[in-house]
Amino acid sequence: MKRSVIVVLVLIAVITAMIWAGVMSYRIRKSLNAQPPAQTTFAQPGVSSGAAANGSSSSSAASDSPASDGLSDLRGKPAPAFTLKTTDGKTVSLSDYKGKAVLLNFWATWCGPCKLEMPWLIDLQKKYGAQGFTVLGISEDDGSAKNVADFATKMGVNYPVLMYDEKMNKAYGGVDYLPTSYYIGRDGKVAVETGGIISQSEMEADIQKILAAKGA
Repeated sequence: MKRSVIVVLVLIAVITAMIWAGVMSYRIRKSLNAQPPAQTTFAQPGVSSGAAANGSSSSSAASDSPASDGLSDLRGKPAPAFTLKTTDGKTVSLSDYKGKAVLLNFWATWCGPCKLEMPWLIDLQKKYGAQGFTVLGISEDDGSAKNVADFATKMGVNYPVLMYDEKMNKAYGGVDYLPTSYYIGRDGKVAVETGGIISQSEMEADIQKILAAKGA
């Protein structure tokens, strides 16, 4: 084979590799840009975030309005009331947990970050359940309740899982990405909002905060 032919083939291979690398880079950037902001905590004005409670420096996002990241700013306001069905058809209302600390966690079976934080929620439910704390998992799945129930059983979920409806979703400002959580104090008011996944230690600090709130 002539040397010139070899050079041409090498150049073609190099150019093809560059084009492939560019396409893959574009796909990766597009995928990352489609993800919701992670590890962003919105605490009450004047109250440090979970990260600050654990001794780490608070991020600038903690002082921003949740509305700037697609969340309805309910901090310091009574949590909107709702009545939903559990995966086994029972009726559950937020008012059933009056005087308790509630972590309202919006999630879905197809949500990767939700699956990551679910074992933390299970552990924290075990740890703080006896102190008047409960997680309420709000499934945003469009599939059957049975599929959600089967998934929850497989994961070992030890807290109520409710099937969302549009009325409840709108009451909380419309949940656009998952997971999204609202930490409701014993007084029935929203103390902390989190959009995207946060660390387990931040989650625990926020739970301790709502447990410390005095009941209504």
